[in-house]
Amino acid sequence: MTAARTSAPASAPRPGLRERKKLKTRLAIREATYRLIREQGYEATTVEQIAEAAEVSPSTVFRYFPTKEDIVLTDEYDPLLEGELRDRPADEPIVESLRHVLRRAVALGFAEEPEVSRLRTKLMVEVPAVRSRMLESMSVTGAILCRVIAERTGRDAGDLEVRAFSMGLIGALTETAAYWAEHDHEDELTALVDRTFDMLTSGFAGTPSG
Repeated sequence: MTAARTSAPASAPRPGLRERKKLKTRLAIREATYRLIREQGYEATTVEQIAEAAEVSPSTVFRYFPTKEDIVLTDEYDPLLEGELRDRPADEPIVESLRHVLRRAVALGFAEEPEVSRLRTKLMVEVPAVRSRMLESMSVTGAILCRVIAERTGRDAGDLEVRAFSMGLIGALTETAAYWAEHDHEDELTALVDRTFDMLTSGFAGTPSG
């Protein structure tokens, strides 16, 4: 999810050597991409330049990321998001579980990589190809939310209400990130997430927020 990253729990098993090497390569590609985009802009940055900066071949870049947009948008944290949601108390309202986990993810992500968080949301707003690809990829996170919500509520993950709520939430958080970028990242992102969840919980009042 855009601008939302979480750190692996301390109890999580250490990945094997192969997985660590793959993660190192993915991170090298991503860091090279961010650096080049800051220096010369998104459109001017090519996959060939990214590969050279990351010291890999263009085919390796495409093996890890099908498109240049995926390099900007993809992270390693959706499975962790699912695990953290499942760890919340079973009797906690699902909206509050989601608020807690996503607010924490946003706070940690910004604390660890504030400039990356700003850059990703800026590109999401300014580059049509990035926004389009992000909208396509929302279904992945939506499926995760559907599974967790279905387990918590005893409903089927394919139920209309489960799907509508999950994708509605993702859409709301996407617009929250866009709002943050459009307003030059002035507000605290966690405060904006809280505003969004307050609106989802109590409904749209139709009057300006204080």
